Amino acid sequence: MTADIHPSSRERGGDSLLTNPTVRSIVIQVLLVVGLVAFAWWIIDNTAQNLAAANIASGFGFLESRSGFDIAQTPIAYSSNSTYGQAILVGIANTLIIAASGVIVATIIGFLVGIGRLSHNFLIRTLSTIYVETFRNIPPLLVILFWYFGVLSVLSGPRGIAESPIGVYLTNRGLQIPSVLFQPLAWAAFAAFLVGILATMWLARYSRKKQLATGERTPVLWPAIGMIVGLPIVVFLVTGVPAALEFPEASRFNLAGGFQLRPEFIALLLALSIYTAAFIAEIVRAGILSVSKGQTEAASALGLKRGQLLRLVVVPQAFRVIIPPLTSQYLNLTKNSSLGLAIGYPELVAVGSTVLNQSGQSIEVVVIWMVVYLGISITVSLLMNWFNSKMALVER
Repeated sequence: MTADIHPSSRERGGDSLLTNPTVRSIVIQVLLVVGLVAFAWWIIDNTAQNLAAANIASGFGFLESRSGFDIAQTPIAYSSNSTYGQAILVGIANTLIIAASGVIVATIIGFLVGIGRLSHNFLIRTLSTIYVETFRNIPPLLVILFWYFGVLSVLSGPRGIAESPIGVYLTNRGLQIPSVLFQPLAWAAFAAFLVGILATMWLARYSRKKQLATGERTPVLWPAIGMIVGLPIVVFLVTGVPAALEFPEASRFNLAGGFQLRPEFIALLLALSIYTAAFIAEIVRAGILSVSKGQTEAASALGLKRGQLLRLVVVPQAFRVIIPPLTSQYLNLTKNSSLGLAIGYPELVAVGSTVLNQSGQSIEVVVIWMVVYLGISITVSLLMNWFNSKMALVER
């Protein structure tokens, strides 16, 4: 009778514990987390000691100190007597303004150029191709400098400018246009505008449900125009036109009145929009080409015109391919707005740089930059992912 050469159950249990992939992965992850926390603590402690040795105060208390500098474009209340925190808020507001405006303009141009690249017209197709291949191969900073120094800066100044019959002036100081001065009753027209949007959303949902249930499609376009545009106009007229236009007036040396779009804003908006639109155009073209030819042939067989075919058949299906990469382009445009520092546009990085130079709080300012851009990017991603989920195909 031979001796039992198999290991004991305790030894087998120990060996299985060491070789168990689940246990091993947990141990490795715990060690990795501990190492990362230790490394982060070492960096923070080392930074705090260096700041203390250099007699530099740390923390965000400096945001309550007086800024002492002016900002050219202030969408919210601000003066040189305001705090650093208020100056940072102005930079954030300007970043959001240029990002939102750029996204809208870039999307419109990108869709038009992307569709133009697939046009049967040789001239439109060629011009669209030249546009895409030109601007997507030029660094965005050069495009910004071109618009600012090569276009807007060479315009004539406002001194002695001829009077415009429509009150619009384009000079090297920007675009001066008539501004609207609203009276208290104007809130009714804005409320009617919001009601029109909500009613249009309800009508679109009702039309979609009816189409899925019966196959009949309730018209939405003209009722939507009536509710979003017509209803506010009617309310505006009924309330006695509670608004007035203030036209810019050309004086001997300058322009007074109206609303001014500064050249820094115009140059940055045009550059970011045109640059990003070149990439959006390729995304749109790829999305349209991804739609099966059988879909377009079936739509043509039903008698749909090319415009109807694009609007009702091709573009809705192409959206499912377009939206994910489109999100990346929106994020790139938002982050590229920091290049406005090169031409003096007071966005977050430009204002933060001034705050950093005056206060010496470099780490805190960089942290603010990172947190703000991270917050904006996550918000845009969440919104686009939600929109993508609404456009995704639902299998039955």
